[in-house]
Amino acid sequence: MGTTMALLRAFLRTARMARNTSRLAAGLPADDEVLLDAPDERLGPALVAAGRREYGTAAKLLSTTREAAEWENRDRYATRLAAFAHSRTEWFDDWCSDAPHDPDALLVKAELAVCRGWESPARAELLRQVAPLITAAAEGDPRDPVPWRIALDHARGTNTPHTAFERLWAEAVRRSPHHYGCHVAALQYLSAAWYGSHRECFDFAERAAQDALPGSLVQALPVRAAFAYLTEGGGAAVPRERLDTAADLAIAVSGEYADADPWPAEVRNLLTYVLIRLERWQDALAELHRIGPYATSFPWDRVSDDPLGQFLELRDGIRIEVASGMPLKLRNGDLPYPRSEHSGRATSGDH
Repeated sequence: MGTTMALLRAFLRTARMARNTSRLAAGLPADDEVLLDAPDERLGPALVAAGRREYGTAAKLLSTTREAAEWENRDRYATRLAAFAHSRTEWFDDWCSDAPHDPDALLVKAELAVCRGWESPARAELLRQVAPLITAAAEGDPRDPVPWRIALDHARGTNTPHTAFERLWAEAVRRSPHHYGCHVAALQYLSAAWYGSHRECFDFAERAAQDALPGSLVQALPVRAAFAYLTEGGGAAVPRERLDTAADLAIAVSGEYADADPWPAEVRNLLTYVLIRLERWQDALAELHRIGPYATSFPWDRVSDDPLGQFLELRDGIRIEVASGMPLKLRNGDLPYPRSEHSGRATSGDH
């Protein structure tokens, strides 16, 4: 009887997956439609122009964000342009040569220098050498919080003590109290992997989320603390309830944005990772629908050298987990009847 029930359970699981997995793909983009780190409609033309060794579009884009005080956009665009300059530097070298005092070029230059410093085995030493570039970027426009986000990242790599870090943090929030990038940089500094602990990380994230503006991605900061805890290990245990609360808050924030919106894509990808680790499969599937075609390198590059492939593989895994838990109505003819010692199915006379 035990063997029969085990076979029945295995049959039901397989049947559910076969019947439901393809149905659960409805509304999700096909694998070849999913994009990794796709730029939005403003950044895309700047990257295309940079590929042609023309910096004018990028310069205009960052100038617009500075003049309009679009600090969140400015931070994202500067980061992406620096990453592009890291691999294809000619257009950026031309920009710096033609406009050495342009505050927008100075910002990208500081971000690029810090990124290069982080990659070196002599990280702390090299990062200390680029401090004047961050100062120059900060002086380019005293209103701009983005150089202070770069300074916070820089501080994490140069073993800056808490007191000095707090001074940088004060400068950042004085310019933009709810700037998402600065909050992420501070959270990383306070993580158990660097100069804090899981408790400090969660406490900071939860306070920031409570104080955040409606609809701000800062409200999802606790899910970053959850990610840090789930990936870094060590230190005091964090209660499951605190992890679930962080995920619930991020789900609520994600729900305030339209499906397939590129702006919250990274938060949604990060949330999906946390939901997978918490085995909340239905919620993870719902988040996949919100992500649409916008996969992001982070967090998948933390667990694989092929972030897009990892995302697509886990997307299939989520569907399988949800499908295997769905109810299945079987016809009598579908049931794997126990067999008698004679050929064919057992009949009532066999018992």
